[in-house]
Amino acid sequence: MPSALFLPTVPTSLNATTKATKVTTNACSTVSNAHTPTKTTHLSLSSPDPNAPWMKRPILLQPHELLNPLKPRNTSPLKNANQEKADKALLRKESGLRGKKAIAKIVKRIGKLEPKQVLVDTQESCGEVHVGESLNGIGGDNDVVVGRNFPWVRKDKAVYWRMKKERVVTEAESKLDPELLRELRTEARRMRKWVNVNKAGVTESVVDEINLAWKSSELAMVKFYLPLCRNMDRAREILEMKTGGLVVWTRKDVHVIYRRHNYALMESSNAVTVHGSVSIKDGALESISSGNGEEDKDVLSINGSLFERETDRLLEGLGPRFVDWWMRKPLPVDADLLPAVIPGFRPPSRRCPPDVIPKLKDDELTYLRKLAFSLPTHFALGRNRRLQGLAAAILKLWEKSPIAKIAVKWGIPNTNNEQMGHELKYLTGGVLLLRNKYFIILYRGKDFLPCKVIKQITHREIELKRFELNEESARLKAIEIFSFADEPLVRPSKVGTLCEFEDLEIKFGEQKKGSTELKLQLEAGKRKLEAELRFEERRLFLLQRKIEKSQRQLSKLNIVWISAVHDADQEMVTQEERECLRKIGLKMHSCLVLGRRGVFSGVIEGLHQHWKFREVVKVITMQRNIAQVICTANMLEAESGGILVSVDKLGKGHAILLYRGKNYKRPPRHLALNLLTKREALQRSLNLQRIGSLKFFANRRQCEISKIKLKLAELQEHDRLRLIHEMSVFEFNEIDVRL
Repeated sequence: MPSALFLPTVPTSLNATTKATKVTTNACSTVSNAHTPTKTTHLSLSSPDPNAPWMKRPILLQPHELLNPLKPRNTSPLKNANQEKADKALLRKESGLRGKKAIAKIVKRIGKLEPKQVLVDTQESCGEVHVGESLNGIGGDNDVVVGRNFPWVRKDKAVYWRMKKERVVTEAESKLDPELLRELRTEARRMRKWVNVNKAGVTESVVDEINLAWKSSELAMVKFYLPLCRNMDRAREILEMKTGGLVVWTRKDVHVIYRRHNYALMESSNAVTVHGSVSIKDGALESISSGNGEEDKDVLSINGSLFERETDRLLEGLGPRFVDWWMRKPLPVDADLLPAVIPGFRPPSRRCPPDVIPKLKDDELTYLRKLAFSLPTHFALGRNRRLQGLAAAILKLWEKSPIAKIAVKWGIPNTNNEQMGHELKYLTGGVLLLRNKYFIILYRGKDFLPCKVIKQITHREIELKRFELNEESARLKAIEIFSFADEPLVRPSKVGTLCEFEDLEIKFGEQKKGSTELKLQLEAGKRKLEAELRFEERRLFLLQRKIEKSQRQLSKLNIVWISAVHDADQEMVTQEERECLRKIGLKMHSCLVLGRRGVFSGVIEGLHQHWKFREVVKVITMQRNIAQVICTANMLEAESGGILVSVDKLGKGHAILLYRGKNYKRPPRHLALNLLTKREALQRSLNLQRIGSLKFFANRRQCEISKIKLKLAELQEHDRLRLIHEMSVFEFNEIDVRL
């Protein structure tokens, strides 16, 4: 243990030295006995003086701070370093000392303990505690299971790292020499002139500008705007396909295209052939579907993802593809290249299955919209009318997919998505799920029937008609066979035959149809009026509930408000004095303004504050009705104890002039206890306004209910007259049949 030495600085004699040595020896022995009782340290006279020569006074130290000069001092900083490290572990963030790692180490050590091992420190304070038994109590099994019981121990979760997208090698990198590509990119970074590609895409005019730029330079810069700037990979493919060049450098929304080393100037009327036949003519792209040949089918089956291959298989045979498509592949069908008019086209017949409502519910509509969000785009449309070819393609698509997703082309003038949606809905008979300036989504409906099913139903109806005719002809033949030759020919009866049914249909079919339609219209009108009546009665009931609630709140506030009574012994003011006070009050600039709260305790306090410095106070109110203004003036006069001088009309509102009187004394309390507070006055004003507004709308609802009841009574009377007319017609027909 480190200690200090008590020695005089300059010993004068041997006795003094001996005494100091004894004192030191005793002190060292006392200190050593406290820690190591078997050792005793003696100090010799030949030991060097540890004090500095300039020290003239003895060093006064405590006994436990004395140092043994014979024992070398422990200079290793391990213990101090451990203490500092422990202190740092409490304050600083170091790995392995505290936190999750330290707890994990503790749990690991506890798990290695034997079931019967005893902790010594715990045994001294708390008795015998077996760690294994305590853990068994927590886990509930004989074996110690730590990872399942402690909440700070977490199970290892499987982490799926996001795969980095592989960089696609462009056509320029695969065909051009690296040294040439580096030089072209260096030159492309210095270019400051470019060709703009607008919403319409890479049109014939854009290609002409690129060819014009290639006449003076081997590179041409092209800048893309919406929508192609969102997908620059697709923009590169379109640009290389239509110009025949190679994109060597890309930066944000800019492509730099190289004209190739074997470039020959092409005229704008020449055609560029890529993946089939693609020609640019008169500003419109005419493409022939390249998916019809066997070689292209093999290419599509190999290239592209599974999503692209399945979509191509779905759109196969519907029409040519839209090669200027600005989003990711697969390419949709170009609806503008489909035939505008198809001879003999008509909307398909629809039949809903039994017990199925054809109208979509709200949750079904939401589900279908969410489902359509992830579907690929099937068609690209830029034409408002003459869409029979597109309607036929949609009907063919609906046999495989319940939803048809149509994109509206960018950059085409006078496009109207509302007219497009109305035209397609009329031609196909589907349900319009969504329509905006970007997409039109159509659902085939619950009553949709494919073409094959319609043909089978039509064929079945023809067969039934043929069977009825065969049955009728067989019945007539049987009558002729079983009739005798000598018997006179009797006209055969039509009862129960097909002829009777057809005659009845001809005679009463139209009448029954007309009466049925009229009955359905009357019933539908009656149901509609009854629903409106229930709705209006419900609204009236809610309004009455709100009025009752506001009236209850208003009655509670009115109970608190106790209006004052006019003083019978009021001071007299002559007419001359009243006129003089009136002129003084109208000329005053300081005034007191009454708001929506009306008269409350704060207003009376404001009046007395004004009367503290002047005799007359001017109160301005914005009430329009003169009766309400006079009522407010009388209330102010009664509550304040002043004298009402006059009520005058101003440009905006009215002025109420109040005179304090000759015998005026300030009241001991400014706040009137019989009036409402500022908050209560605001609540009263709001309740009054609410009650007035609710009564107004309740009156309107009552008028609407009266009108609906009158219409309902008229419909019932009309239905009663119709029934009487039908009964009379039926009786007349019965009499005619008997005759």
